[in-house]
Amino acid sequence: MNLVNLIKNDVRFKIGFILMIIIIFFSLLSFFSPIDPFSTYYAPVNRPPSRDYIFGTNSKGQDLFWMTSYAFRNSMIFGLITASISRIIALLIGTVSGYRGGKTDNILMIINDSFITLPILLVMILIAMVFRRLPFFLLAVVLGLFGWPWDARLFRSQILSLRERKLTYTAKFSGMKTLNIIFKIYFPHLTPVFFSTFINNMIWSLGLEVTLSVLGLTSLQTPTIGTTIYWANQHQALILGIWWWLAIPIIGAIILFTSLYLLTISMNEFVDPRMRVQGGNY
Repeated sequence: MNLVNLIKNDVRFKIGFILMIIIIFFSLLSFFSPIDPFSTYYAPVNRPPSRDYIFGTNSKGQDLFWMTSYAFRNSMIFGLITASISRIIALLIGTVSGYRGGKTDNILMIINDSFITLPILLVMILIAMVFRRLPFFLLAVVLGLFGWPWDARLFRSQILSLRERKLTYTAKFSGMKTLNIIFKIYFPHLTPVFFSTFINNMIWSLGLEVTLSVLGLTSLQTPTIGTTIYWANQHQALILGIWWWLAIPIIGAIILFTSLYLLTISMNEFVDPRMRVQGGNY
């Protein structure tokens, strides 16, 4: 994948890339924060955005600039953990199923389709109720274990297509082993799909994290986009006129989701050979 060409020729990718750089930079500022994210009442309460407090303060006496920075860092880490786990499972299941075929393919696709039919949000709500609020890392792992089936089918279809091409027959006749065929021949073709689905899975996981956190079903002491909105609602920020407490994380979430969306649709079109031929610039 030619990243430079994507940035030069696709406006959506360029905008998404710039927005993502801004978000990452803002998240990294949390490492230089002079404030402990778990501290409270170290600042005047309910102060609107000003020179001293850029994003204002909340009812817990916290500087929202640093709190939001922590929240975005944790949310980004959450999305990366979930997407990494689900991509590994999807790639493994899809590759084995597509390459082996036969009974192995049938069994794996039955398991795959069983996961597809699960109502994930309801399952996560049930799990959260049983465990009395899921810890941050455990929630990311659990979502990763549920977020792979759709993309496993996509990887499988790619392998099925590659398996019937001349490059596969040439590799087999030359004596190349199965693992070498998969890693040296197939994986370069799967890389664009991998990164495209990785970003798309981050959108899915972050959306679920925000939903579950707003419902109060996650570890509420860990600053994330969702828990920030939860505490703002709990303290009736909108009713009391503390609009910035809600506005800051919501606007930030919109920017984050927009950047991820722009990146994923531009990469999806890059992966699609028909769009690549029509565009001619990638």
